[in-house]
Amino acid sequence: MLHAPLPQRTVRAVDRLAQRAHAFHRFAHHPLCARYAGELIPLGRRARLCRGCACSALGLVTGLLAAVCWQASFSVLLGVSALGLGVLLSSLALRLPKWLGRASAVACLGFVGLEGLLAKHGPPLFLAFGIVATSLAFVALYRKRGPNRGPCRTCPERLLSKPCSGLRPIVRRERAFRRLAQRWLDAAALSGHSAVKE
Repeated sequence: MLHAPLPQRTVRAVDRLAQRAHAFHRFAHHPLCARYAGELIPLGRRARLCRGCACSALGLVTGLLAAVCWQASFSVLLGVSALGLGVLLSSLALRLPKWLGRASAVACLGFVGLEGLLAKHGPPLFLAFGIVATSLAFVALYRKRGPNRGPCRTCPERLLSKPCSGLRPIVRRERAFRRLAQRWLDAAALSGHSAVKE
């Protein structure tokens, strides 16, 4: 049985609809309830950012700008890298404030990494490669540890059969997206099927 391909217009419309449907929580990375409000940064009326990711991004930009503006000695680079790695590794065991565990650590490591790469040779370059390798290992360990689900463990909604209040807006939006996208896809397939028959 032959099926006509979906029109590109329909494919693009469904893609745009998916982007709009998930825009308000795409960068939240946490449930949207009051218990996780401290983990989120509200943007406008509906969009939210993960506080940890935002602090990491801010720290990285700060570190890179500092590396461009200031050329440090190798001993300073060693000290800054030790500080950054110490804070970063301690955040695997402790729940540090985001500005400390993420922003300051990533700023230190971004600074040392770019300084080493700009040096192009010698110990600073080897230090930069070491920082990059250690950072990748940290990311793997951090992902293995998983997100902080502390508030969920004590939440009275955790035993309900329906989605909790933190996930309910996401589920509602996903269901609405699927209904509308399915209507568009069915209409496009029906019109394509009629064209094939003719």
